[in-house]
Amino acid sequence: MTPKIARFLAEQQPATPCLVLDVDRVERNFAALRNALPLAQIYYAVKANPAHPILERLVRLGSRFDAASFEEIEACLAAGAVASAISYGNTIKKVSAIRNAYAAGVAMFAFDSREELEKLARHAPGSRVYCRIRVENHGADWPLSRKFGTSIESARELMLLAGELGLDPYGLSFHVGSQQTTTASYEVAIGQVAMLFTDLRDRGVKVRMVNLGGGFPTRYRDEVPGIDAFGNAIMRAMTEHFGNDLPEMVIEPGRFVVADAGVVCAEVVLVSRRERDDPVRWVYLDIGRFGGLAETEGESIRYRITTPHDGGETGPVAIAGPTCDGADIMYERSNYRLPMALSCGDRVELLSTGAYVTTYASQRFNGFAPLAEHYI
Repeated sequence: MTPKIARFLAEQQPATPCLVLDVDRVERNFAALRNALPLAQIYYAVKANPAHPILERLVRLGSRFDAASFEEIEACLAAGAVASAISYGNTIKKVSAIRNAYAAGVAMFAFDSREELEKLARHAPGSRVYCRIRVENHGADWPLSRKFGTSIESARELMLLAGELGLDPYGLSFHVGSQQTTTASYEVAIGQVAMLFTDLRDRGVKVRMVNLGGGFPTRYRDEVPGIDAFGNAIMRAMTEHFGNDLPEMVIEPGRFVVADAGVVCAEVVLVSRRERDDPVRWVYLDIGRFGGLAETEGESIRYRITTPHDGGETGPVAIAGPTCDGADIMYERSNYRLPMALSCGDRVELLSTGAYVTTYASQRFNGFAPLAEHYI
């Protein structure tokens, strides 16, 4: 929690649940990433948090943007971004969205199938396209490998086809999974993509960009490598496989840029035991999986939680949300312990919740209002 957020919570006592996000921390994270990978163009993954104050600040800092929908493209343009600085990075796009993006001036699109490539050729002729490769996501707390990406063999055929269809076969991309906790995943993926890159060039394809995706982690409960460790590992691998003839490099960070800039303030609704002698207390908060904490599915993302009673005796807890839905349970197996003094009405903070929370929040499920947002 930054001093600005702590001061805001103490002075304003905003209604809960709410997100409070320090935009200055976003700027510091962006600068740290730029220092770690100075040769890479940064395309902020808008889906992590598309709030206007964040986009506006990043525009001023010279960021580019990775958009997952035409609506995100519109948000970037409204914040002052130019269309040439936007990549339409979703490999699954409606024809209407492709047309609208192309008409707005966006000329860089992702794909991972022949069908999507043919749509781009028809509705965004002449655009720069890049093919997403399927790579292993070992080490990622939130894997992304099943739904997206194609094989090396298929990518080779598709990149050759792209030129035949009148598109510019600009590059190759991969994603090692969100909240990736190991540098080795990037190194392995770079080696795989480099072989295909060389093969395509030998075949006369003017491929010239490698998109390393995002995945750079933030600290939740467990320590993770710092951004410099990822930057060093990536540059070693790029130099090893490409030598002095480095291609253009693109990265698409989201979580790293905004996660630790935000804190969710919530209220304890109930603390109870299922049985009188049960050592595990159930702690119910006024925010849960349907209120924005969707990444607690499978207990994948484990947020740090602070309370007014920290430092006192603790005991094991299960943590759940307020809705009448049996799936609205965040943690049962992750060995959370909270103070024994915790009680109904206490305010708690869930740290590093600036990414993938506000946009996951449901629209009045059980009548609960969407998560309030404060950008300071």
